[in-house]
Amino acid sequence: MGILTQVLGLLLSLSILVVLHEFGHFLFARLFKTRVEKFYLFFNPWFELFKFKKGDTEYGVGWLPLGGYVKISGMIDESMDKEAMKLPAEPWEFRSKPSWQRLLIMTGGVLVNFILALVIYAFVLFTWGKEYLSAENVKYGYDFHPVMLDLGFQDGDKILKVDTFSIDNYREITTLLLLEDPKSVSIDRNGQKMDIAIPSDFEKQVIKDEIKTLYSLRVPFVIDSITDNSAAKEAGFMRNDRIVSIDGKPAGFYTQFNQEKLNYANKSVVISVERNNRIIDLNTTLGENAMLGIYNKPLDYHFNVSTFEYTFFQAIPAGIEMGVDKLAFYVKQMKLVFTKEGATQLGGFGAIGGLFPKQWDWMVFWNMTAFISLVLAFMNILPIPALDGGHVAFLLYEMVTGRKPGDKFMEYAQIVGMVILLSLLLFANGNDIYRNFFK
Repeated sequence: MGILTQVLGLLLSLSILVVLHEFGHFLFARLFKTRVEKFYLFFNPWFELFKFKKGDTEYGVGWLPLGGYVKISGMIDESMDKEAMKLPAEPWEFRSKPSWQRLLIMTGGVLVNFILALVIYAFVLFTWGKEYLSAENVKYGYDFHPVMLDLGFQDGDKILKVDTFSIDNYREITTLLLLEDPKSVSIDRNGQKMDIAIPSDFEKQVIKDEIKTLYSLRVPFVIDSITDNSAAKEAGFMRNDRIVSIDGKPAGFYTQFNQEKLNYANKSVVISVERNNRIIDLNTTLGENAMLGIYNKPLDYHFNVSTFEYTFFQAIPAGIEMGVDKLAFYVKQMKLVFTKEGATQLGGFGAIGGLFPKQWDWMVFWNMTAFISLVLAFMNILPIPALDGGHVAFLLYEMVTGRKPGDKFMEYAQIVGMVILLSLLLFANGNDIYRNFFK
C-alpha cells in the first residue's frame, strides 16, 4: 500500500504540473490568435485513452505518462510534422507571429511552473505555517554519520559555523557542507571551541558513498507510547520512562540506543530507565530485529520548536522567498551532477516517486509538487533543442541577428534534442533499476 501511495502521489503531482505547464503555452498561443491543434496530458503514440475536439483543438489523455504536449500550428516540435511546414505560412500559425509573441508562447509553460511553485509555497505556509528549530536550541548536539566521525567530529558536538557561514537553522548544515566548498567547521565540544578541517573532495565522497544523512539531532529517548503485545510491554516499560543504558552501556539518546540494541538481537538484556527520579532495571528479550515496541516523544517535547503562523498577506512574500531559495538551492546542486560521482546518482521516476511519503500527507505532497514544479521550470528553460529553452535560444538568436534559423536546421536540432533527452531519460531510469535490483 505504501508504494502504491507513492506512485499515486507522483502521478497526481506530475498530472497537475504537466497540464498547467502546457496550459501556459496554450494560453499565450490563444492570446496571440495562434492555432493549437492538440492539448494532451501524457504522450499518445499509436493510440490515446480518450480524446475530444472543441473548436480547432483536440484534447486528450495519452497512455505514456512521460509528460504532455501541445501541438501548435506552424511549429517544428516533437510531432516532426514536416509536411505542414512545406506549405505557405498561414496568419494563424506560430511561424507567422512576431518573434516577441513566439518568445512568450515558448516561455509560457516555464512561467506557469515557476509562478505555480510560488503560489503553492505561499498556501502551504498560510495553511500549515513553518516549523523552525534554531541551531542554538540544539542543546544536545548532533549524532554523526561515520564519514563525519572520520573527519574528527564526535557525537554530541554542536556546529557553530560552516566556514564563515553562521548556522541559523540546523537543517542548512548539509547544504553548506556540500554546496559551499567549506574549508573548516567550527564546533562546540563540551564548552570548548575548535575547528575541524573539511577535505576539498568531501562532497564527491558523500555522493559516491550514497550517504543520505550526514548528521541527525541528538535527542534523549523518553518513551511516548508502547505497542501492545510487545517485548517492552511484557518487560514493564512505562510511558515517560527515560532510557539510560543497555547492558550497562550508556544509551540515553535515541540514535545511540537504536545502534546499541542491535548487538542484542535474539538475546536477553537489562535495559535501565529513569522513572520518577529512580533508576529501574528491566529485563527483556529482544527479537531477531531487536525491536522493543517503544516510541520516542515528539521533537517539541525535547526542544523549543517554533511554529511561525502566517496571515494570507504575510504568506505571499514568504512563499516567494521560499520558492526563490529552493530554486537557488537546486541550481547550486547542478555542479555536483557534472561529476563522475554525481552522474551515477541521477534518478528517474523511481527516485522521484521515492521522495513522496508512503502514507498520504497533503503538506508533503504540496511541498513536493512545488519543488518539482521549480525543477521542471529550470530544466525546461535549459538551451537544449526539443526543450522550451532550445526554442527560446533560437528565438533570441533571431531577435538579435534578424535572421530566422532555417526549417531544415530546426528539424535537425529537434532530432538531436530528442536523442539527448531520450538518452538522459534512459540513463536516469537505468540508474534507478540498477540501484534497486543490483546493489
